[in-house]
Amino acid sequence: MIDAFTNTARFVSALTLLTALAASPGSVSHATDWTIPVAGNAFQTAPNPGGRGFRRDASIAWSDPDQIYTVFFRVDRPAVLELAIRARVADGPSKLAVRAAEQNFNAAIQSPDFSVNPVGQIEVPEAGYVRVDLQRVERGGSTYADISDLIVASESDGLSLDYVKSNAGNMFYWGRRGPSVHLRYEVPRDQTLQYAYSELTVPEGQDPIGSYFMTNGFGEGYFGIQVNGANERRVLFSVWSPFKTDNPRDIPKDQQIVMLAKGPEVHVGEFGNEGSGGQSYLVYPWKAGTTYRFLTEVRPDGQGNTIYSSWFGDKARQTWRLIASFRRPQTDTHLTGFHGFLENFSPTHGHIERRANYANVWVRDINQQWHECTRARFSVDATGRGRHRLDFTGGADGDHFFLRNCGFFDETGRPGETFTRSSTSDAQPEIDFDALPRD
Repeated sequence: MIDAFTNTARFVSALTLLTALAASPGSVSHATDWTIPVAGNAFQTAPNPGGRGFRRDASIAWSDPDQIYTVFFRVDRPAVLELAIRARVADGPSKLAVRAAEQNFNAAIQSPDFSVNPVGQIEVPEAGYVRVDLQRVERGGSTYADISDLIVASESDGLSLDYVKSNAGNMFYWGRRGPSVHLRYEVPRDQTLQYAYSELTVPEGQDPIGSYFMTNGFGEGYFGIQVNGANERRVLFSVWSPFKTDNPRDIPKDQQIVMLAKGPEVHVGEFGNEGSGGQSYLVYPWKAGTTYRFLTEVRPDGQGNTIYSSWFGDKARQTWRLIASFRRPQTDTHLTGFHGFLENFSPTHGHIERRANYANVWVRDINQQWHECTRARFSVDATGRGRHRLDFTGGADGDHFFLRNCGFFDETGRPGETFTRSSTSDAQPEIDFDALPRD
């Protein structure tokens, strides 16, 4: 058992180390320190997740006593860590409560200029993400504190930390969104494919705001379901223009996506920022725990264009409804690049885990033969590849594939890995194509 004298000595040692680091960074030769910017690594986690709370200089500032901001970083091995925060108070001393590794500390902040304020020492027993919660205790002015960075120092040999280190490439934004993960399905190479079919189930509790569960991706677009807000969910189907731009207004008329048909209550418009093109969506109260089915057709029209159509339905009810049909000019292709992905498009919700199960995946060729897709290759975007965020994984579980991201869980998937799910050949889609709604 560690006595009170030892605990006090350790705490004083931590304060001495961090004070030395603050006074002359790099001057303590036996320790390594990391400066973790809150702009790319912190989130409001209480009382309601998703609040903003960042100033223009990317520091955290708050006056609500109930707000908790949480900073996340990952260690690659067990370690003893000394924590400090770089902060300031504009108009009076302030005290913050800091919780990490099941320990509680108070940090006193007194300077009107940014300075390093020691917190204390924690011991992390294994590799994985470390969570540091910050909350007010008392204030002397109108705000509790402005915080720019969490500073971590350690004498643990060989320790490495992963986090969003800078805003190069707008990574504070992308890092807070979290890593996007993908499944590229193996399809017959010797067949010309016309239809993609899949079934999607989002487990209960795995559907936070900002989620896009994309299940029928193809070479020129994507189709899936979204959580757009606390009271709005959508079925989204989009097709990129062949003209490369992030601004749809720049697309020449002869390269614009043309809507040919849309289902009842479906909104049709344009999209930009990640390429541009035609977009359609249906505001629809889909539910976690329910299985939905998705069907996409890709076929050339014989005049140098390609027609893309997508249908959506509740599997248990055996229903189909048209989302939209689009014509893409200067394109002559059938179905290529069949894939699914999972992403978060809300940076304020990037600390919340989400997961989706992709099942009963099939393609149908132009000779009306179905082919089952039981293998898929896993990949992750630059946020994961660059080790800015490592909370991503995927796999096969029985008869379905799954994707999982965000939430700062400790498991990390292996990009490039191929997953194999169990066959569902007895559940081959039975679709009356002549009866599908076309408008």
